[in-house]
Amino acid sequence: MSTPRRRYTQEFKDQLVQEVIEFSKPIAEVAREYGIAAQSLGNWVKKYRETHGDAGGEEATNRGATAREQALEREVQELKAELSFGKKSSSVLREGSTVVAKYEFIESHKDSPNPWWTIVHMCAWLGVSRSGYYHWRSRPQSTTAARREELAARIRFYFDDSDQTYGYRRVHADLVAEGTQASLELVRQIMVEQNMIACQPRPFRVTTDPDADAAASIPDLVQRDFSASAPGQKFVGDVTYIHTWQGFMYLATVIDCYSRKVVGFSMADHLRAELVVQALDNAAATTVIQQDAIFHSDKGVQYSSKDFQAALARHEMRASMGRTGVCWDNSLAESFFAALKNECVYRTVYPTKAHAKRDVFRYIEAFYNTRRRHSALDYQRPAEVHYGGLQLATAA
Repeated sequence: MSTPRRRYTQEFKDQLVQEVIEFSKPIAEVAREYGIAAQSLGNWVKKYRETHGDAGGEEATNRGATAREQALEREVQELKAELSFGKKSSSVLREGSTVVAKYEFIESHKDSPNPWWTIVHMCAWLGVSRSGYYHWRSRPQSTTAARREELAARIRFYFDDSDQTYGYRRVHADLVAEGTQASLELVRQIMVEQNMIACQPRPFRVTTDPDADAAASIPDLVQRDFSASAPGQKFVGDVTYIHTWQGFMYLATVIDCYSRKVVGFSMADHLRAELVVQALDNAAATTVIQQDAIFHSDKGVQYSSKDFQAALARHEMRASMGRTGVCWDNSLAESFFAALKNECVYRTVYPTKAHAKRDVFRYIEAFYNTRRRHSALDYQRPAEVHYGGLQLATAA
């Protein structure tokens, strides 16, 4: 028995012919797509052209060109979307990133308003299979929920351990250090869901009074370059105030640019030159100061005083000063004060000066130097970097 011959409506034939002519598609491709013989479609196209001649040819050509332009525009938009996705997903594109971390990233962005960030595209861009993602997503809710709850507990631990000062990047660094696998984006998402909001900084205020005449001969040897190749080469210092019910306390600091460690500090209820001299002497007693090391500060009267300049000479250090009223010229020192005020001082009321002194000491020695992860140190701790640098210098 012969196979029944397939029948096609004229509308069907016209639709396929238009697809060939208007979109400049090969006859064989269209025929294969619709499951018909290429010869049959070729005959339909030939007959259509014989019937219609060149009428509408120019219009069809224009429509074909427009279609190609639209296709090119679509490709451009897709490439732009892939580029923006690559920037956003850099944390899970690094070597060593787990497949689960990529699945978690896709899951957290599946409702993105960007129309190109579909499951299909994101799986392709991250180099994972859709079937694997859907299998991971369809696992028993208890398993996924249990892992998320466990991760949230670890995030809460590190957030509280920092006295609620850590944002998601520092919390993520702690998780990585303990061997817990989680994407940066997932940590951020959980912290948002759990309302873990780190304390926010307040505006900068100038504390020291400038002495332009005395500081006129002191150059800026740093020029906003706060890098150093080893401990003891370059230091910065500044003074800030802390309010108590008994009056103001003043804090002078000395920070090593190599490790960002506060190597020396002094607190008193006055702003005399001896405050900054004591901070420098304390630094010299606890760390190595190389010959001709740089000490950089603002043009405050304490730093331009004869007593402090004599202390620099005693420790064989060179003085350096930034411009008056330009906080960026001593931004490393200002950055520490911003962290201190934001993470400690502004969250506490000090009834006595002794209370303030104890609290600042605890923050510097028990948290900032030894536990707080520093973004400029690739989220390492200042004390770790400082003593590691000293060991390398000793070995050399």
